Amino acid sequence: SLETFATNNQNVSKHRKSYSATKNSKKPSGGGKKNSPPELTEEQKQEIREAFDLFDTDGSGTIDAKELKVAMRALGFEPKKEEIRRMIAEIDKDGSGTVDFEEFLAMMTVKMGERDSKEEMIKAFHLFDDDETGKITFKNLKRVAKELGETMTDDELQEMIDEADRDGDGEISQDEFLRVMKKTNLW
Repeated sequence: SLETFATNNQNVSKHRKSYSATKNSKKPSGGGKKNSPPELTEEQKQEIREAFDLFDTDGSGTIDAKELKVAMRALGFEPKKEEIRRMIAEIDKDGSGTVDFEEFLAMMTVKMGERDSKEEMIKAFHLFDDDETGKITFKNLKRVAKELGETMTDDELQEMIDEADRDGDGEISQDEFLRVMKKTNLW
């Protein structure tokens, strides 16, 4: 399935690293530990602390829903009202309707991990889309299957495309790819 290819993308990635020109040398992520939150750098923790302190305007050591939304935006997220309510309900252990720093840090650690996972899936998409059309074509899928040593029939490969192809153009866009990955909990 497409999901299997994406999880095996690490192999393709390692295989191609020797001749791919990557400009930003980012520390590789945890390598497949899907359920444990990532370790944040001291810089990330400091950034989260600064956002929290900035929006804890009354110095109470807690922030409410409105302040939480603004703090998350400052960290590069665009949360919806319903998402904010859900997040507060999940982490507000004492039912106060506010979030203290430890709760905020735990929540942002998970959110940053999700963002990193999405970035990894986007990198995987680009490994498939080596001709840079913005779509994964049958030809792209066949090449990746071969590189991974997968023996699949043309019909099986086409079935994978059909499964992910929501707009019926016969190819898989980045959004369609990410949707399948999210649906299968790969990020």
